[in-house]
Amino acid sequence: MAIQVTLDVMLARRGMSVGEFAEAVDLSPANVAVLKNGRAKAVRFSTLEAICRVLECQPGDILAYRPENAHHL
Repeated sequence: MAIQVTLDVMLARRGMSVGEFAEAVDLSPANVAVLKNGRAKAVRFSTLEAICRVLECQPGDILAYRPENAHHL
């Protein structure tokens, strides 16, 4: 997928465990793992808002667009 989630980087920067994070954003640890591993097909804006609030970051700090089939000249 061309959208990559860098949630693990932000959790490490904040010194926060997956369990702490999951509880703070009201997600199950399994759903956090789905996000971290790039297997999520969608993210609700309310969830994204909670993530940004808890991690004190912007959406661009945890989401990156990296084209899968980028052609370099």
